[in-house]
Amino acid sequence: MKSIEQLGILAVQAEKVLARASSGLKNKALLACAQALRSGANDILEANRTDLDNSRAAGLSDALLDRLALNEKRIEAMAASIEEIAALPDPVGKIISGGKRPNGLMIQKVRVPLGVIGVIYEARPNVSSDAAALCVKSGNAVILRGGKEALGSNRALTTLLRAALASEGLPEDCVQLVEDTSRSSAAELMRLNQYIDVLIPRGGPGLIRTVVETASVPVIETGAGNCHIYVDKHCDIVMAASIVFNAKTSRPSVCNACESLLVHRGIAAQALPAIAEKLGEKNVEIRGDEAVCAILPSAVPAVEDDWATEYLDLIISVKTVGSAEEAVEHIARYSTGHSECIVTNDYDTALYFTGAVDAAAVYVNASTRFTDGGEFGMGAEIGISTQKLHARGPLGLENLTSEKYIVFGTGQIR
Repeated sequence: MKSIEQLGILAVQAEKVLARASSGLKNKALLACAQALRSGANDILEANRTDLDNSRAAGLSDALLDRLALNEKRIEAMAASIEEIAALPDPVGKIISGGKRPNGLMIQKVRVPLGVIGVIYEARPNVSSDAAALCVKSGNAVILRGGKEALGSNRALTTLLRAALASEGLPEDCVQLVEDTSRSSAAELMRLNQYIDVLIPRGGPGLIRTVVETASVPVIETGAGNCHIYVDKHCDIVMAASIVFNAKTSRPSVCNACESLLVHRGIAAQALPAIAEKLGEKNVEIRGDEAVCAILPSAVPAVEDDWATEYLDLIISVKTVGSAEEAVEHIARYSTGHSECIVTNDYDTALYFTGAVDAAAVYVNASTRFTDGGEFGMGAEIGISTQKLHARGPLGLENLTSEKYIVFGTGQIR
């Protein structure tokens, strides 16, 4: 097993080759990676079954088990995502701006890879393939550090990806996996400034907080998703029920799932029963304020912590509000800045909401579940950034590049 420092050294060496690789070579390598996942699906699934068995025995929650689980459909989606990334324009070398100065200097600002990217994540083995593909296409070497619950799955995936890269002439060390899943390995990775240019954590609030507070390597913070839907008094109730149902139940274990529902008091008596009936199809537990509990006898009284909780489960907090302004105030207090939605037929209210809510993605009449790199046309994403510096929202190809200036002269001196 290689040390963290050895992984860093190898990553820097690989990145020097990858950064200069042509788009054609990178694309061929990515297509080989996609085919490798399909061909090696049985090996991946066997390793994943072992991970699932061990995680169940260890008492992992149903939400995390869902994140961990792979099947043929999910592996095919991972392979298809790699192919989508291969088909996207290469950001590396793109001229962002440029022009001639009065002194004759030609100055161009171009996109370049960040360098070596470290990714620390939990439970979800699909992050391994998504992160690897995005980093290869954007010219970055990547060091992957998944959780112990997914070690077998991640090992199977990265073994296939590394072999595919090598088969097309790229260094296999463009993609590396930290196989030591101890806390000390994570801590060492967070301080590997000599080799890692940026660190991206993807997981629950505890992991992200630990990385942000501990790392000396620059961090792009991906956030937890306490996502809200506000049902305005001017809305289509059937649409509202459908959007809430999808956002809460289609996959409750992910960060873009709805966790909190706000309903205008002027429509609560009509909207809440319709929404509750729909949520009842998946046995969603409703934790409501006093007004909600009065309308819905099945609701459980909410406590203060419910407004700030990312359940990642079939539970939703529900509160009544008297206006869009009150909804915005509540969201500002409890939101994690991920994805927020308003359901309304009033154009002015929609514009107010989109302008006043501070989040990576703000929706009008659509499910928060669309906050995803694939859905946004990026092929995939490493995570959803909820910070404001460098990148915000789904971290796709362009967000994994930086900029540099190239200056052409004819002997100018200053």
